[in-house]
Amino acid sequence: MAQLRRLVFVFRGEVLLVRCLYDQADPNVPGAGTKRRTREVSALARSGLEQALEALDGRVDVVGVSGFTQREDILTLASPTEVETTRPVKERSTT
Repeated sequence: MAQLRRLVFVFRGEVLLVRCLYDQADPNVPGAGTKRRTREVSALARSGLEQALEALDGRVDVVGVSGFTQREDILTLASPTEVETTRPVKERSTT
């Protein structure tokens, strides 16, 4: 099973590029451009994005910044398991 290492999203006008870096221990890796490889990498990117979205609900810290007119901020996020254990449960009002 592949292990996701990094997702990078690049917005270029109407095009979204997703760079997906992962480790693959399986010696029978499907070839580049095959439907199987596309499905596997899409699933990795989807699961990584879902984990990132869950983590954004928890604690987020800005840990690095750069730039003047074009800015880049680096965020650290709590892992989804930390979010589940540390996030207080909000009760819905019945009124």
